[in-house]
Amino acid sequence: MIHIIWFLLLAVGILVGAATGKMQKVTDAAIESAGTAVTLSIGLIGVMALWLGIMKIAAEGGLVKLLARAVRPIMFRLFPEVPKDHPAMGAMMMNISANILGLGNAATPLGIKAMTELEKLNPHKGIATNAMVMFLAINTLL
Repeated sequence: MIHIIWFLLLAVGILVGAATGKMQKVTDAAIESAGTAVTLSIGLIGVMALWLGIMKIAAEGGLVKLLARAVRPIMFRLFPEVPKDHPAMGAMMMNISANILGLGNAATPLGIKAMTELEKLNPHKGIATNAMVMFLAINTLL
């Protein structure tokens, strides 16, 4: 459904640009936006690679499990459907820690990783589970 909305927005923009004789402005805006999107994507790829690498090192070194065990009583009450030793628990913990420390850019890839891990537990792919909604709500508050 969202692809239809995006297509309609794009089509209306092109039609209005053609009708008002401002197609050059539409073209210039599209090219500028594409450049901005590429710059943003490259920046996010770098940040994601860095923090996912750090998280992988922390997981291999046992730091993620150690942190998860420390807050296990709270996390289990908030996320009862996530198994104790599932990678989603560690990813959520790292994301929440990064948010608490004010590292918003660092928290983003960790949040994406947590949601990816939570989706692996999801019996109805594409529909948010209680754990996903709770995690999103916590991130909204932080």
